[in-house]
Formats: sequence, C-alpha cells, structure tokens
Amino acid sequence: MIIRVSEARVRPERFEAFRDMIVSAVRGFPGRYPGLVDHEVLLAPPDSLLYVSRWRSEEDLVGYAGEHWRERPVVLPGEDEYLLGPLRVRHFTVAAL
Repeated sequence: MIIRVSEARVRPERFEAFRDMIVSAVRGFPGRYPGLVDHEVLLAPPDSLLYVSRWRSEEDLVGYAGEHWRERPVVLPGEDEYLLGPLRVRHFTVAAL
C-alpha cells in the first residue's frame, strides 16, 4: 500500500471555498480509480489542507497521478487561485509492527 499526501497552503480568506471545491472534486474518486483503497481531506484552518489517499499498488497510483506520480501533485483546474504556493506531495508506506 502507498499512502499519498498532498499538502495545500491556502489563502486564509479562500480556505472555506477551497475546502468545498476539494471535497466535491474527490467525492467521486473511489468509483473512478479502483485502486484507491481509502481517502480523506484533513483540515488545519486557517491555511492548511491535506488530501490523504491510500493506494493498493504503484500501478494504481500511476493510473491516477501519471508516470511522474512521485514528484508531481495532481492539480485541479483553477486550484492555483486558492493557494499561497505550489502543492507539496509526499508518499509513505506502512512499516510492519
């Protein structure tokens, strides 16, 4: 499993609108991307939002984010107008306990 975290630094005055846009956009992702195991939007007002997604495999993640999934975030149309800077994307795997 690969956990993908996209971090957005949001203009505080646009935070609620950005939250609504992201929640609406990702709501249909499980039906569109079968390798998406789980996802959530985490909020840290007034200026930080995380989109956390869990993927079954690298192949499934490529189907969502493309060949350069390790370096490039997925950016929605019009998203830049809400942001203080570029999205940051990171990936994690789970350590066996």
